Amino acid sequence: MPTTVGRRVDRLAPVRRAAGGIDRRTVVRTGTVAAVVYAAWLAIGAFGRPYNFFDMKIYHGAVVWWASGHELYEFISPGTTLGFTYPPFAGLVMLPMAHLPVGLAGLVNAAASIAALAVVLAGLLRPIVDRLGWPLWYTVAIATPLAVALEPGRETLGYGQVNLLLFALIMADLIGLRWRARRGTHVAPSDGLLLRFVYSGAWAGVGIGLATAVKLTPALFIAYLMITRQWRAATTAVGTVVAVTIGSFAVVGPESRAYFGGVLWQTERVGAADMTPNQSLAGLLARLYDSIETPGLLWFAFAILLLALGLSRAANARADGDELTAFTLVGLTTNVISPISWTHHLVWVIPAIIVLADAAVRRREASRGLVSRAGLSGLPGVNGLRPPIWYPALTGLRHGVAAVGLYLLFVVSPIWPYEHQLPEVSHYQDGLFGALMENSLALALIVLVAALPWRPGAEPAFYGERAGRATASATRR
Repeated sequence: MPTTVGRRVDRLAPVRRAAGGIDRRTVVRTGTVAAVVYAAWLAIGAFGRPYNFFDMKIYHGAVVWWASGHELYEFISPGTTLGFTYPPFAGLVMLPMAHLPVGLAGLVNAAASIAALAVVLAGLLRPIVDRLGWPLWYTVAIATPLAVALEPGRETLGYGQVNLLLFALIMADLIGLRWRARRGTHVAPSDGLLLRFVYSGAWAGVGIGLATAVKLTPALFIAYLMITRQWRAATTAVGTVVAVTIGSFAVVGPESRAYFGGVLWQTERVGAADMTPNQSLAGLLARLYDSIETPGLLWFAFAILLLALGLSRAANARADGDELTAFTLVGLTTNVISPISWTHHLVWVIPAIIVLADAAVRRREASRGLVSRAGLSGLPGVNGLRPPIWYPALTGLRHGVAAVGLYLLFVVSPIWPYEHQLPEVSHYQDGLFGALMENSLALALIVLVAALPWRPGAEPAFYGERAGRATASATRR
């Protein structure tokens, strides 16, 4: 009997040590997360700009003005020429913050934006970490501060913008399409109707519709859904936009008529096209021409070309089974062709970095398998040639370098040391190098639209014949 008891004590001892002690792996991971958060904070301080919720002050002042009985679009922020430029539905959504001090409203927006970003990253990274066997919480805890340190992340939070919230709405539809493709495999028959509806993905399109009702540029995602014949999601998105717009007319008719009848077309309310933070194609061309205005015909020609390129590549990415890259290409295309894309709009570089990094890992994993089969199993390799032993180390290197380079570019954000404002200072004041730096983010977006790779079979959001096409393409590559 004592021997048996001794065995039981020995078996229980590790459990007691784990329960009563501290798991060293957890300590290391927690310390790593803390170090990454601190490094992100230092990066924001080193490369970011002074932030004081500038845009939030405009939004807050506008809804306070509106709540006190004035016309929403007549508001002009004190000391500026700027007013409220969003549709009336956005004003209705922001109206509750009229009861908060502007500083507190900015902090609430920042907290909600970071939480939304973390949830989105969890959804986007889940298939990757499951494949690699990494803990989801740990990966998201590292990825979130890294994403916040990027130019669009820190600008959105520092200025009190809504871009991360709109990004989350659109990405929610991507998750819905993913769940719909799995046909509700997340739920059991005993689960309630609400849970079954959520995991069915039947609501996919609502997020894009709401984002479009708040800011018109996400409407390009509706065009993408139509091009790729995702009719149910496209119909849901259009129905959401129509319902919200009609509802806004019913609730705040004068503001709706003022916006769609005039404010929408007053582009001067936003700012000059050549301003350095406008990293769209229109801003790039205006600065290259050293003009306040964009050359219209040239911009239109290049915008149509990039629109066709971005949408066609997005459709091909989806057809090959990579809906994330497809959504990313549509978002990047929106940034490029929009007349105004401030740096806080460029949130689509976040999934672009994820796609590049995962493409590098996938290619390296595939090459390791090829070397293992050809070298260890005595197989001849591909076309009778055995791949060299160093092949896995270099395969995917260009995608990995591109991911790191893109991340560093948007952390350092070299546009600000070369910021110029016409007519006082020419955009060529610092020569060719200065002009390249001032336009570096816009150039990176155009390159991404043209060259962002997709990952065949990574996460097909559809079933049927094209799913077989995605699998076959993944095998070939």
